[in-house]
Amino acid sequence: MSRIAKHSHLPGDGHRGAVTPSAPPPEGTRAALELDRLIHERMRLGIVSALAVDERLSFNDLKSLLRTTDGNLSVHARKLEEAGYIQCDKSFVGRLPKTEYRLTAAGKRALERYLDHMEAIIHATRDA
Repeated sequence: MSRIAKHSHLPGDGHRGAVTPSAPPPEGTRAALELDRLIHERMRLGIVSALAVDERLSFNDLKSLLRTTDGNLSVHARKLEEAGYIQCDKSFVGRLPKTEYRLTAAGKRALERYLDHMEAIIHATRDA
C-alpha cells in the first residue's frame, strides 16, 4: 500500500483518525500562489516593466537597460512573445537589422494582475 493510500481515509470508513480538510490559505498566501510565474521571473519582469514605461524599445536598448547578454534576453523575450505578452517587430535600417519590442494589451493586463497580486501580498504581510 502506498504511503498516500495508507494515510488517506474516507469519511465513514470506520477509522477514528479520518483526515479533515485544512483551512484555506490566508489571503496573502493565496495571492502569492496566483502570481503569474511567467512574469515573476526577474528578467521577464524587467522586460515587461521597461515596456510598460517606454512604448517601444529596441533589443539593444533592453539589453543595456537590463544589463544582460544577447542570449539571455532572447530566451526571455521569446517566452513573453509566445505567451502573447510582448510583440517583436523586425525591420532593417539600411542594411542593419533592427528588433523592437512592445507590450501587448494582454501583456498590460498580465502586468496589472501581477502588480495587484504583489500589492495583496504586501498588505497581508504588513497587516499580519
